[in-house]
Amino acid sequence: MSRADATKARILQAATDEFAAHGIAGARVDRIAKAAAANKNLIYVYFCSKDQLFDTVFDTHVTHGLHAVPFTPDDLPGYAGRLFDYCRLHPEVIRLATWHRLERGDSYDRDPAVAAPTRDAKLEALASVQKEDGIGANFSPTALLTLVLSLALAWNPSNATAMPASTTEAESTDDRRRSIIQAVRRLL
Repeated sequence: MSRADATKARILQAATDEFAAHGIAGARVDRIAKAAAANKNLIYVYFCSKDQLFDTVFDTHVTHGLHAVPFTPDDLPGYAGRLFDYCRLHPEVIRLATWHRLERGDSYDRDPAVAAPTRDAKLEALASVQKEDGIGANFSPTALLTLVLSLALAWNPSNATAMPASTTEAESTDDRRRSIIQAVRRLL
């Protein structure tokens, strides 16, 4: 790896941490530079602006997440469990998505050529399975996917909308995962 590539990698890691903690507006390029042990001007050379740096970080994590947790419309309980696992191990992904939604609006379609085909492919695959097997037929594909995603992310500590009924209940991560899978099975 070249020095430039190593510097970019450090900047991206520092930016991931900074954006996940503070969002776009609250993030500071000087803190990113310090954490990355890089010259602040290099951030602008490599990424042009703080917004473009956020876009790079966001796109990297979202793209990686989409590939790391393959969508299985014929096994939605398993998909929900794997998504729960991935987000528990990578809480920055939910935080980045939350900041994106809060600061850029509800739409993830900043680049419709990337986001829409992925979402549309999931909905088409889900509709096909619903038609063939009748699974989850009481819901539209969009409603069903939204419900599955909501259940899978309900206990993620980085999910700002998640609020467990009790913080004193001694449920293990495995218990929560089993609950999510069972809830999706019942939903279907």
